[in-house]
Amino acid sequence: MKILHVINSLSTGGAEKLVSDLAPLQRERGHTVEVLLLRGGESVFRAGLESAGIRVYDFGAGTSVYSPLNIFRLIPFMRKYDVIHVHLFPAQYWVAIAKVLSFSNTCLVTTEHSTHNRRRDISFFRFFDKWVYRRFTKIVGISPNTTASLERYLKTPGRVQTISNGADIGKIHEAEAVLRERVVPAVCRLMLMQVAGFREAKDQDCVIRALKNFPSDVHAVFVGDGVRREICEKLSEELGVRERVHFLGIRSDVPALLKSADVVVMSSHWEGFGLAAVEGMAAGKPVVASDVPGLAEVVGGAGILFPQGDEKALVEVISRLTSDKEFYNETATACLRRSRDFDIRKTADAYLAVYEKA
Repeated sequence: MKILHVINSLSTGGAEKLVSDLAPLQRERGHTVEVLLLRGGESVFRAGLESAGIRVYDFGAGTSVYSPLNIFRLIPFMRKYDVIHVHLFPAQYWVAIAKVLSFSNTCLVTTEHSTHNRRRDISFFRFFDKWVYRRFTKIVGISPNTTASLERYLKTPGRVQTISNGADIGKIHEAEAVLRERVVPAVCRLMLMQVAGFREAKDQDCVIRALKNFPSDVHAVFVGDGVRREICEKLSEELGVRERVHFLGIRSDVPALLKSADVVVMSSHWEGFGLAAVEGMAAGKPVVASDVPGLAEVVGGAGILFPQGDEKALVEVISRLTSDKEFYNETATACLRRSRDFDIRKTADAYLAVYEKA
């Protein structure tokens, strides 16, 4: 098959990570796989794809993903592929419209990556969303809750199939930990780590607030970037913990960083799946996550869930982990075992089966 993945960009995030992991595996299985970005620019994910032999197209680094002109830029691609797999809004809108205007017979597949978005709070968008999603031959949700929430919104029971996200478990297992002194000062006794973009769905703020209730030798490390990073930096200054909060930005050595952490935290307001939580579990670390749909399904029964936004509960959970070695080891072992359920190879095979059926 000739397969094209279309996504807004490859900056950072779970959807971007899925594309960067999925495309090379589909190519390994003998398919022609390419990636198209509405907004270009260099990134860790793009470099990884190109080094794996995946051709990446883009409409330019200065292109707005929200510009309707993207419809006409997409039209020349609509007849070149057997399957066009689209990720995220507004790429979903522009590809759906481009298919109609091009009279293409290409099969469209889309993946829903979140249980919530702001469009669902505005009744005006429901009509357009229903029209757009009807243009896709297959719709996939990355978790049961993601699937259920989309079906409730669209009022189309049974229309969405669930394929769990996956991580490269083997790669994470084999990674060697980064030397801690390259990440935190030598006085750091306990290193908490969250890998996530700084955007509306994430709640790094809760971790920063929790830090105020820990001794001075407990530090928090954030891997990722985004529009809310500056807000979190200011919050850490206001709370007087700035010297204990470390913002590493986007990194290409996430598995090695996770191996160096003591506890992996995934604090979110909402989540479609929680790929970073799987990566933390695969690194053999105890994962503590917000008890929200998506994350609860991935972490529950292996790692530890805490009420969303409750920094006091987060402090209690982490304190128990670090004061009870047996509990820490049991949780880490359960997390490692659970991570094997989410191997990216299973995800790749499931998507290829969807393409074939489409």
